[in-house]
Amino acid sequence: MCGIVGLMANSMVNQAVYDALTVQQHRGQDAAGMMTWDNGRFLLRKSNGLVRDVFHTRHMQRLKGNIGIGHVRYPTAGSASESESQPFYVNSPFGIALVHNGNLTNSEQLVAELFNTDLRHINTSSDSEVLLNVFAHELGKQGHHLEPEDIFDAIRRVHRRCKGGYAAVSIINGKGLVAFRDPHGIRPIVFGRRDTPEGPEYMIASESVALDVAGFELIRDLAPGEALYIDMARNLHTQKCIENARLTPCIFEYVYLSRPDSIIDGANVYATRMRMGQKLAEKIKRDWPDHDIDVVIPIPDTSRTAALELALHLNVAYREGFMKNRYIGRTFIMPGQTQRQKSVRQKLNAIDIEFAGKNVLLVDDSIVRGTTCNEIIQMAREAGAKNVYFASAAPAVRYPNVYGIDMPVAMELIAFDRTTEDVAELIGADRLVYQDLDDLKEAVREINPGLSEFDCSVFDGRYVTGDIDPDYLARLEIARNDAAKQQSSGGHAQVDLHNDVEEVD
Repeated sequence: MCGIVGLMANSMVNQAVYDALTVQQHRGQDAAGMMTWDNGRFLLRKSNGLVRDVFHTRHMQRLKGNIGIGHVRYPTAGSASESESQPFYVNSPFGIALVHNGNLTNSEQLVAELFNTDLRHINTSSDSEVLLNVFAHELGKQGHHLEPEDIFDAIRRVHRRCKGGYAAVSIINGKGLVAFRDPHGIRPIVFGRRDTPEGPEYMIASESVALDVAGFELIRDLAPGEALYIDMARNLHTQKCIENARLTPCIFEYVYLSRPDSIIDGANVYATRMRMGQKLAEKIKRDWPDHDIDVVIPIPDTSRTAALELALHLNVAYREGFMKNRYIGRTFIMPGQTQRQKSVRQKLNAIDIEFAGKNVLLVDDSIVRGTTCNEIIQMAREAGAKNVYFASAAPAVRYPNVYGIDMPVAMELIAFDRTTEDVAELIGADRLVYQDLDDLKEAVREINPGLSEFDCSVFDGRYVTGDIDPDYLARLEIARNDAAKQQSSGGHAQVDLHNDVEEVD
């Protein structure tokens, strides 16, 4: 999960891109980058760290231009080294820059094709660089003079070659801004418009909240397999670039990844999380009618909406029992297990009076590795709780994700090959309640009935792209476990930027 933004305006875009990245910071805390285009020249700044730490005044002053793209990254494919940060750039054809959210499941095959057939060299282990080079190669077949249909033809071939979940935004030198989404619509991408006296301006982003803060009106999500092209005259062109596209968005976007004030594929995330809390309360009433819960306490921040609705429907007190240190990042997207364990108590502190002598139901959005909830349950007991129950607004996460979320290794998932009772014992809970998958789907459908199918692979092991087998998962486990990530992040490749790119440092 990463956050992307693209903007074509009538004035400097650097501040608007920066603001869009800050409100999408929750999607990635490993690195940030921005590239602008100014009169035939690309200007770049990217580095490891948060948005506020990567971009200083001296960088912003040099990031000139009225077209720009930006990215916040957390590593799933590739390492956490600075060379893997985005945007990526190639000089042929035209000069193309690209940012990407998602994961290509056939990246290894594509790297071989690019080298042996397309005569292109990949300099990093990032599949985003692979996607850029596939797009660049296909675009080069269209000739020097590009019409909208030429760009859409190139993207048709990208869709035929690339497998997995991806949403991307690209600048083509002197031609305009391009965005496209995978044929299953797994990863989110929206676009909007802002009218000015000088003419229309367009923004593309992972989440609608980025449009909100910049004053853009949300038009809609890109459809699965759809591409968008904004030419230099600010004309908007869109086209479906693949037959038989099927919308199966990642349901984990609603559970955890997206901000609650975003709208993803026509469903308000906040409203879906309210429904999750209601469904969870209904399950408790059905399966545990004689419960002795005294108080419902959320684990901040993502679970608050579901926890409040759960408490209301159970007619049980809702209390804030943990104080959060907002200067600590999200533990789920920390790059290593040791760092995740260390950060939990730095991030949360219990308010003893809300726990002392009470039967407490803690509510979280999901349980992935179990590290955080194990620590938090222990904190609740130390604060004096009589019994500590735990509820997850999502079903048990039992399978790795291959479409851009850092859940790659089955053995690192606490629910893998375990019962609910096993997990409860491991995390130290007196009772554990998981959301049912059908209820989770219905929670989203009740907000947007037009959403009929979802990618639920982390819960049910069904991979919607149809190209994932046990051998693939075994190779992924070797490449992406925590030990491999820590080893890969220690090396920093040396990357020479092309002559017509100015690195802003």
